[in-house]
Amino acid sequence: MPVHVVRDGHIEAQLPSTARRIQLRALQLGANLADTYLLGQVSLTYPSSKLGNGLELFKFVLEDPSEKNAKLKAINTFIFGKMAVECGKAMRQGDTVVVFGFDLTKSPSVSRDGRHRCQIELSEEKGSEIYILNKSGSRAESTASGSKYSYTTLDQLKEGMVANLFGVVKFFKPPYRSKGTDYCSAITIVDPSDVKLKCMLFSGSTDTLPKVYKIGDIVRFHRIKIQSFHEEIQGITTAGFSALVFDGTVGAPMCPRTSSNSYTFTKENEKNVDALRKWAINHLDLPGSRVKLSDVQPLQYFDLICHLVAKAEVDKTSYLLKVWDGTKCVSPTWKICVEDEALEGERSLIHKLRNLTVDVLVYDNHVESAKSLKVGSCIVIHSVHTKLHAANAENQTSASYLEFYLHGGTGYGRGITVLPDNNYDAQELKKFLDTVDPKEYDRYEEPCISEAPLVLTSHCDWQTIPLATVINSPAPNKFRVRAQLQRFQPQRLDQSVKLHCTKCKSLQDAPEEHDLNIIFQERVMLHPKPVIQNTEWYQSAVWGTNNPNRCIAAHFVRKCDLHQDPENTLIMVEGAALQEIYKLSKHFGSVIPVKSDKQQLEIDLSAPFLIEGNRWHYGCRNCSNVKRIDALIPLANTSSWETTAIAEALGIEPLRHVFVMNFTLADETGLLKAYLWNYAEQFFQIPASEILMDSLLQDKLCKIMETLCPPRKNNSECPWLEFCIRSYNSSDGGKEHICYEVFDTEVTGTILNH
Repeated sequence: MPVHVVRDGHIEAQLPSTARRIQLRALQLGANLADTYLLGQVSLTYPSSKLGNGLELFKFVLEDPSEKNAKLKAINTFIFGKMAVECGKAMRQGDTVVVFGFDLTKSPSVSRDGRHRCQIELSEEKGSEIYILNKSGSRAESTASGSKYSYTTLDQLKEGMVANLFGVVKFFKPPYRSKGTDYCSAITIVDPSDVKLKCMLFSGSTDTLPKVYKIGDIVRFHRIKIQSFHEEIQGITTAGFSALVFDGTVGAPMCPRTSSNSYTFTKENEKNVDALRKWAINHLDLPGSRVKLSDVQPLQYFDLICHLVAKAEVDKTSYLLKVWDGTKCVSPTWKICVEDEALEGERSLIHKLRNLTVDVLVYDNHVESAKSLKVGSCIVIHSVHTKLHAANAENQTSASYLEFYLHGGTGYGRGITVLPDNNYDAQELKKFLDTVDPKEYDRYEEPCISEAPLVLTSHCDWQTIPLATVINSPAPNKFRVRAQLQRFQPQRLDQSVKLHCTKCKSLQDAPEEHDLNIIFQERVMLHPKPVIQNTEWYQSAVWGTNNPNRCIAAHFVRKCDLHQDPENTLIMVEGAALQEIYKLSKHFGSVIPVKSDKQQLEIDLSAPFLIEGNRWHYGCRNCSNVKRIDALIPLANTSSWETTAIAEALGIEPLRHVFVMNFTLADETGLLKAYLWNYAEQFFQIPASEILMDSLLQDKLCKIMETLCPPRKNNSECPWLEFCIRSYNSSDGGKEHICYEVFDTEVTGTILNH
């Protein structure tokens, strides 16, 4: 077996008699390593992982405690394959190990981690072996009930010592990723000797770092190495380092936080913790950094202990945390605009707590931590920054609201800590939250509908943003604005209806009545007297007109039921003028205008390929591959004529009727031009596919626009409206610019019923 776990005895006695020991400082590339072994202690271990090819990987740092030169004292060691799995299970920090049959390669991380310029690689395929000595003190600090540890006060620490000590946390940074692959936690402690000790603690996993949750916590460190840094002593992790952390509150349960399953904690230790709690409350001016939401003020930095209600990604560098602590902010708070579907959390709870939650925007290196949080957990957000934002920059009291940020970096202890369920503060918070009735805060809810004739269909809890902020914000983004509609284009509302191909993204004008009249007139002139063409799947009939030299042919598609109602009948019409098409479309359910070519019926996409009452369907000339008319035969046995089925059978890519309008919005901070396109039918509640053939719908659209933007009035007399606006990046002629679009907004029923 390549992995040997040695329980007792001298570890080097297990090696072949020909093996010779080599020192860490003697390792160099190209050296003859045959029959050599390296002896040291495990100072750091990393979580097991897999390479891109699926090969198992386990990394640890091998250290020579007797070496004085820091750059020659520790070396990165990588184990691959089956050995990696076994070592990940057997090896622990503080174990003594021997590596044998290893390869040496150049370390790519020497400039970041300051360790040996080489790195060790082992695998079963290379014939490598590793011996692990699990001493009684490596996995458990002591199992003997009578064992004693001596503790050093901070004023007695000297460079080079490996000490055991107690202290009160004066400052800390939650674990963060260092410049290398390790995680780091910075903790400053004090004790009654009135000396401070800054500790820089490193580990391959955050689980093995001290679990400090707040200033005032009590720590017990075993085997911490003391070194000099910038002419001050400093504590660092070394082989066998371990930590216990206790809540610093007087009277709190004496429950240590530790990642170890085995540790000693004596009555004497309990007295030490209790004494430090009492000393800290009487002698230390510990900052009361935790603040309730009800006490939050602008331009403040504080720690917030809270319950996570929902979370969502805003963009690649920022993340939203929606949290509450059971109290209500005095000032209105900023609501970050994200889609409801993007929010991870229980919808009913999000709505229930809408007046008590605040939105905290998390940036940069904290995004990874925010993504890993579980909704429903109790967390501490360290060094939250509040900022006052005013809708009108010249008037700081006008429509102001509080914004909450967790900025990037680790300065001032910024970070996020997850509190376990058995944590004293987490339990106290949950007890308090259970007593809060959110219904008592319903009166604080902002009205969803403004006095203007528009209603937001969702996002009613979003904060209203001035147009200047919208214009100065990067895209993509979403906002709620309050503005006046000063102008709209086109002024001829019938020109606002376009034909859009979802496949090639083309946008074209819908044919006007004059154009359609010419198209059908030309067909009449080419074939004034169509020929009857009865077939097995349709039956033809000829109708006379006022002109004896012209007639109309109607081809009735046969169905299983020969006695069809007119509204369920599909006819193909040949030789009809536009006005005659109008009449036929009101009588028959589906009408296909066709023309003859060499005794065959054809579809011409210059005109509608299908007419259903007021809905005239057009096809894209670029994307369609029009088939013969007899491609409709398989549909003759269906129960109804579906537009999509007809288009698919005929090889036609349908064009979609859409409204396209350009709104000019204005408020006291600026002007903004926004399109009304994808959400226009929702906005007007009018089908774009029918309005061109329905005069009542056209009148309705005119009345809506006259209400929103009254003609012949000063801009100051225009009504104030609320819109949801989204920004997006667009490229026009190779030049990038930001565009804006109205979405999730519609006119009220009051206008529609006029």
